[in-house]
Amino acid sequence: MYFKGQRICAGINTYKEEIKRINAHRDSQLAETKASTGLTALQKKHNCEQINQNADTLVAEQRKLIEQAKYDHKNCNKIYAFKQQQLVEQKYKPLLDGASNQEEYDKLKKEYKKEYKFAGKDRIMNKMQMIFQDPIASLDPRMTVKEIISEGLVIRGLKDKKLIEQKVYEVLELVGLVPEHAGRYPHEFSGGQRQRIGIARAIILEPELIIADEPISALDVSIQAQVINLLNELRQRLGLTILFIAHDLSVVKYFSDRIAVMYFGKIVELATSDELFANPLHPYTKSLLSAIPLPDPHFEKQRKRIVYNPLAEHDYSVDQPQMREVRPGHFVYCNQAEFDKHLATLAQE
Repeated sequence: MYFKGQRICAGINTYKEEIKRINAHRDSQLAETKASTGLTALQKKHNCEQINQNADTLVAEQRKLIEQAKYDHKNCNKIYAFKQQQLVEQKYKPLLDGASNQEEYDKLKKEYKKEYKFAGKDRIMNKMQMIFQDPIASLDPRMTVKEIISEGLVIRGLKDKKLIEQKVYEVLELVGLVPEHAGRYPHEFSGGQRQRIGIARAIILEPELIIADEPISALDVSIQAQVINLLNELRQRLGLTILFIAHDLSVVKYFSDRIAVMYFGKIVELATSDELFANPLHPYTKSLLSAIPLPDPHFEKQRKRIVYNPLAEHDYSVDQPQMREVRPGHFVYCNQAEFDKHLATLAQE
C-alpha cells in the first residue's frame, strides 16, 4: 500500500509463494537432469550447478524484496518524519540567511528548532484518520470529549494546553457542536452527536485522507442525512479525500465521486458515480443496483431482482480475469471474452 508515493505496508506471502515455486521448479529440473541418459556425468554436474545457480539468484531476489517490504513497513514513520524535517529546513534556510539583524535571526532560529523537533515526531498516520462505524464503542466512556478529541495532539507531542483547548473548540464548532460540550462524557450525547465527536477527533490532526467505515449505519435514519451533509461540507472546506465504505448504494451515489464495487474482498468494477449507475457492466454490480428500493409502489411491483451466481456467469477455466479499462476511468474485472462483450455493449449506446 502506498500513500503519497511512499510504501507504508506490503504483504510478503506472494514473495514466499514465489520462492516455493522456484524451489519446486529447481527440484523437477534437477531430477530430470539426473535421470537423463543422453548426458555424461560431467555434463550432468555442470547442468545441476547451473540450475542451482539460476534458482539461487531468483530466490535471493525474492528474499531481498521481502526484506525491503519489512523495512518499509517498519520504518515508514521514520522516513516520513525525516522528509518533514527536510521541508522545515528548506523553509527556514532562506529565511535565516536573509535575516536583517541578530534579533530577527535568533527569533527565526528558535521557531526553526521548535518546528524541526515537532516534525521529527510526526507520523504518516497523522495524515490518515478513521471514522468508526459504532459511535458508542469507539469513544472511551471514561474520558471527556476534550480528552478524546485532543488525544492525537497530545500523542504527537503538543504540550501547550491553551493551544490544545483552542483547537478542540475550533473543531467542535466545525462539526456542529459547542465549546460547552468539551467537558462532558460520551454517555451524555445522542448517537448523532457521538458520531460528530468521532469526526472531530479525526479532523483535528488535519489529515489528508479519512477512512469512513460505514459511519452512518448505526445511526437513526433522520440523523444519517445530517452526518452525510457534514462530511460533504468538511470534504469541500478542508480539501479532504474520504474513503467512504457503505452498503447503501443510494447514499454512495450521492456522496462519492468514484465508486469501487467489491465482491469477496476484490474490486470487480471501478468508475465515476454517474458512469457506474448509467452503465453497470459487471453482473455483481447489476445485482446490487437491482436491489435498491425506491419509494414508488408502482415501480416496486415491476422491479426485478438480478441474482448473481459467479459459477453461472463466468468461465475462468482457460482465460483468467484481470482489471481492464472499458472506458476512460471505467474498469471492470473480466477476461478477454467478457471485455469484448462489454465493449460491444457500450458501442451500441
